[in-house]
Amino acid sequence: MLTTIIVLAIIGALGSVLLYFISKKFEVKEDPRIGEISAVLPQANCGGCGFPGCSAFAKACAESEDLSGLRCPVGGNPVMDQIATIMGVAAGGADPMIAVVRCNGNCEARPKTNIYNGAVSCAIASTLFKGESDCSFGCLGLGDCVKACDFDAIHINRETMLPEVLEDKCVACGACVKACPKSIIELRKKGPKNRRVFVSCVNKDKGGVAKKACANACIGCSLCLKQCNFEAITIENNLSYIDHTKCRLCRKCVEVCPTHAIHEENFPPRKPKTEIPAEGGAPVPAKPETAVTANGTTTPENTNTNSKEA
Repeated sequence: MLTTIIVLAIIGALGSVLLYFISKKFEVKEDPRIGEISAVLPQANCGGCGFPGCSAFAKACAESEDLSGLRCPVGGNPVMDQIATIMGVAAGGADPMIAVVRCNGNCEARPKTNIYNGAVSCAIASTLFKGESDCSFGCLGLGDCVKACDFDAIHINRETMLPEVLEDKCVACGACVKACPKSIIELRKKGPKNRRVFVSCVNKDKGGVAKKACANACIGCSLCLKQCNFEAITIENNLSYIDHTKCRLCRKCVEVCPTHAIHEENFPPRKPKTEIPAEGGAPVPAKPETAVTANGTTTPENTNTNSKEA
């Protein structure tokens, strides 16, 4: 009995020594910078960086000599600056992005022509029918984008039945973009002072058909294209598109759009225009201009809330 115990102890000791040398021989050394980079990442594991999680992103950063093609959407430039410091390279600054909903087919502009009674899922509904209106391109309003967002940054407006993005919460991870089967959500530059101009429509039908299905649809009339001096607007398949990398936010396209399909966000109120009589005389203030809000309603843009009665 004692002999057996001694033999087993010797075998165990020899096995331990053997495993130790084997582990040292085949040891895979990890770059210590991976742990340092992981420590500064938000650990959201959202996949917005293009990698399965923060650990994979940290490894990619540690193995890269240039960070220009890498970005953590949740941490933004501050986190990328810390990673650049760890790596000892120049930080690759990038413009902050935000998710934008390119559909303005609210309940008033896009009336229902049928009713869907099935699974509450845009992915499932999109395979079964075109939608509850005559527009086969617009938002289905069943909230797949809401379910995909881990940051509570997007909600369905119950009056318009359209998704709305909360600017202070959106981290541009792209989860809502991937979740939308209609491809109406895209990531765009936040813009200076969070100001943006974009076409809130993805309807590719011809003008008359699109306008009949939705009063707010882009009809491809090209008036916006003719107004743009920066080659930021293109028209393809009867649909206008504004390139956010070229747009100078002059808003001339917004003024000429007959269906209010082009949206302007976070701009100050426009100054009222004055009409001067042809034969001279005192200028006559024009009527206040209106702006289209995110939910499709129109509001006076030049209302002065601080005015006092004489």
